Amino acid sequence: MQAEFLVTEQRADGNYLCVQGDWTLDNFAALEKLSSRYKKQQLPEKNSLDTSRLGMLDTVGASTLIQLLGQENTRQLLQAGSMLPAEKKALIQTVAQALELTSTSAQKKKTGVMSRFFGQIGCSIIAVWQQLISLLGFAGLTLEALFRLLWHPRQWRFTSVVAQVHTSGLNAVPIVMLLTFMVGAVIAFLGATVLAEFGASIYTVHLVAFSNLREFAILLTSILMAGRTASAFTAQLGSMKVNEEIDALRASGLNPVNLLVIPRVLALLVSLPILTFLGMVSGILGGMAVCTLSLGISPVMFMDIISENVAVRHFWIGIAKAPVFAFVIAVVGCHEGFKVDGSAQSVGEHTTSSVVQGIFLVILLDALAALFFMEMGW
Repeated sequence: MQAEFLVTEQRADGNYLCVQGDWTLDNFAALEKLSSRYKKQQLPEKNSLDTSRLGMLDTVGASTLIQLLGQENTRQLLQAGSMLPAEKKALIQTVAQALELTSTSAQKKKTGVMSRFFGQIGCSIIAVWQQLISLLGFAGLTLEALFRLLWHPRQWRFTSVVAQVHTSGLNAVPIVMLLTFMVGAVIAFLGATVLAEFGASIYTVHLVAFSNLREFAILLTSILMAGRTASAFTAQLGSMKVNEEIDALRASGLNPVNLLVIPRVLALLVSLPILTFLGMVSGILGGMAVCTLSLGISPVMFMDIISENVAVRHFWIGIAKAPVFAFVIAVVGCHEGFKVDGSAQSVGEHTTSSVVQGIFLVILLDALAALFFMEMGW
């Protein structure tokens, strides 16, 4: 071993490993040479340590010493009976903890592809579960605040609700009606093309009516509102969170849920059923236009077929979904807005998350509702 840093001595009471010299940055070249010599093998851990001749010590020397001595000898250095001064013990302990964290992260990076794959799946499942619990808790908080406000009419904020109805409902009428009109026309085109092969083109009217009343009007409108309104709610509340306006409301003794969430939920509860009704009308008009132009079915005949063969319950089934979807979309948008950290990037991430969650939950609930109504024979 290099005599200036490490020396092995045989004494009457056993073998000793003596640490001596200055283990500092000034001697980095010699320490690096010593470290590279013993890089592939650790020093014997059964030797006793003698640090009485150790001079100056800094972080470079401490890290080299820890790597050379190994875990057992380093633990022996840090024991209470060691001759090492307290300040050097503290330095070695701090460097040892840092090296342990570094080696742990390095080991994590060396995990196999399958381990990382299943680990990522596990992390995703935990994140989804935590998000679900958080969303359910926020929905319960919103319902509790909503029912509590019902008994205090003086706390109702009609101006905020009307403003949100105008923004989220009235301004969305053109895009909702245009989209449902085109989808109704596409459904009629497909129905006329397929049913013509069986000589049943007249049933295109039934297809347009059933699909728009039960599914497409409410589903397309809800997806549009999830992309348009839920993202707006998240961006608005997220910007307020970044500007610490929500903290200011809490500091003033005001409840942010009552002031910011409830008006948005009520506005969407009012707007979505109306937009759904307009979507139904627009979708049927789109199908009527195609039937009139392609199949020669007059508008009067089209409406007669619907009134005679399509029950009113299909209309109510579509409308009944609207309040549920409206509540889900509003809660998701507001929940993600309150989760914004404090940066513009966080606002964008949670806005994207609110749109994805809203669309996913709307489609999931619609599928479950379709299965339920089918089993009930409705």
